[in-house]
Amino acid sequence: MQLLSVNIGQERSIQNGKRAEATGIYKLPVMTPVQITPLGLAGDVVVDVENHGGVDQAVYVYGAPDYAWWSAQLGYELTPGTFGENLTIAGLESAALTIGDMLHIGAVTLQVTAARIPCATLAARMGDPGFVKRFRAAERPGAYCRVLQAGTVQTSDPVKLDRYTGETISLVEMFRAFYDPHPSEDTIRRHLAAPIAVRARADIEEKARKAGNV
Repeated sequence: MQLLSVNIGQERSIQNGKRAEATGIYKLPVMTPVQITPLGLAGDVVVDVENHGGVDQAVYVYGAPDYAWWSAQLGYELTPGTFGENLTIAGLESAALTIGDMLHIGAVTLQVTAARIPCATLAARMGDPGFVKRFRAAERPGAYCRVLQAGTVQTSDPVKLDRYTGETISLVEMFRAFYDPHPSEDTIRRHLAAPIAVRARADIEEKARKAGNV
């Protein structure tokens, strides 16, 4: 695998229904080396800090094969950064990832922590009010990652995937469970055993409390 694109966004306005809101979803490729810190890419902005960013969701990655699939579905070519990802990786299909998997990019090590959940901002970015449902149905969510080892990356860096060997849950299972108000006891247990992001842990713990499992 190879790093196809490094994408950084600045705060700008987006029309979300009748409201204009600030967003950092518009990411553009940069050709110069970029520092990745425990809180994400230097120079990149996170506006919606309630749902994005933080040490457990510091970097969002998406794969070129997923982009190719979307381009075929939509009938036009999507360029890296369209989905607001920081890193676009050639040869990476997000549906094949599991929580805890590690991506080594040069000196940087990232660990997969959560699936991306689509929101109205993504739909506005795509110019399609129904895109949240399309994104959910596609089950190509991309992955949020924490930074285990900080460092510098740039386009064309090789990417190595190391599979997590502990108890875990697949990214697609996690994605599906978000929409399930009553996940099974086994699904809850495997979520809580895996190194998931803190926001995802809070969500599954709340569902477990409602089910009487914690």
